[in-house]
Amino acid sequence: MSSSKVLLGILGGVAAGALMGVLFAPSEGKKTRKKILYKANNSADALKGKFDSALESMNQKYEKIWHKEGELVSEGEAKLNSLKKEFKNLGR
Repeated sequence: MSSSKVLLGILGGVAAGALMGVLFAPSEGKKTRKKILYKANNSADALKGKFDSALESMNQKYEKIWHKEGELVSEGEAKLNSLKKEFKNLGR
């Protein structure tokens, strides 16, 4: 199971638990609706923050891989050119 699915499952469980706690708490309907709205907004903000963080992390990893790929290609070209020169020198 991927870590993103686990994270979404945990966040969903937390949100459902918070909602159930508010719904079963003894208070007036108007207060309960305000609490639900407040909790929903907080959960949405937290989820957005987690998503932004995950997206930034993936972006950084992509950039790192892209940079590394360029280095590997340059290194491979240098080795190939070196081998070509050695082959030419062997023929002389």
